[in-house]
Amino acid sequence: MQGYRDDGVVLRTQKLGEADRIITLLTRHNGRVRAVARGVRRTKSRWGARLEPFTHVDVLIYPGRSLDQITQAEVIRPYGAALVSDYPKYTAGTAMLETAERFTPVEKEPAIRQFLLLIGGLRALGDAIDPTAQPDPTAQPDPTAQPDPIEQAAPAEPESPVRRDPRMVLDAYFLRSLTFAGYAPALEACARCDAPAAPATPDAPATPDAPRPPADASGAPGAGAPGIPKRLVAFAVAAGGMVCADCRPPGSASPAPQTVALMIALLRGDWDEAMRSERRHRVECSGLVAAYLQWHLEHSIRSLRHVERA
Repeated sequence: MQGYRDDGVVLRTQKLGEADRIITLLTRHNGRVRAVARGVRRTKSRWGARLEPFTHVDVLIYPGRSLDQITQAEVIRPYGAALVSDYPKYTAGTAMLETAERFTPVEKEPAIRQFLLLIGGLRALGDAIDPTAQPDPTAQPDPTAQPDPIEQAAPAEPESPVRRDPRMVLDAYFLRSLTFAGYAPALEACARCDAPAAPATPDAPATPDAPRPPADASGAPGAGAPGIPKRLVAFAVAAGGMVCADCRPPGSASPAPQTVALMIALLRGDWDEAMRSERRHRVECSGLVAAYLQWHLEHSIRSLRHVERA
């Protein structure tokens, strides 16, 4: 049976027998693939270390009856090298890998956009630094650096270097993964009535005191005039994002305008704007994005509990 060659990122490994491992990869052309690597757990294995999580590898795979088999593996780039020594980066990277696996539920179904997004996310996470840390004057640029693959699948970002917070890189990855899967949150229009957002001042309270558009024949408030701007006062996970006062369901959150602006900046890739945000708005943004992600995945991301502790 003829084998196939592809490149991919190792998402997860599982022990099999005494010396083998099941490797889960997100590949460029074949989507998510599960394959067996024989003998990689032996101490004398020459290529077992190439198939560790976070590693971008070129592999030769032969189809099998139940699981494919990896016969060759060459490292393209070990993204884990920049993550394993930094606990916040490592936990964020683990959450990225778990999310990528959740967004590719069908094996061998091409998912090129998720693959490129994961590559770009891991690269950005490895380059991220604590915004409160002082820059290293002796640091030299990487002469082997290539254009970021995330640029091919996401809006263009400023050319000037930006000091990115690892947790914000993770939130941006979550938002873009949701967008590619068709679950982009509504942030600039009501998720229910599609009314555009009215300009809101950061210091103004989020209260539904503004005049409401007239109801239509069915009695639905504002439905007869969808083009009239409304203040978006709440974030409803089940509704799909920000909602106006007329459409606000019980139990929805009331984020600060700066938090919503941060989510928009992360989704657009506007890191200059995102890095000007305050810590309290970043924390609120992370909570909303995590809740929204897990709602649409219909599954919790177990790695997030470690990210929050970090």
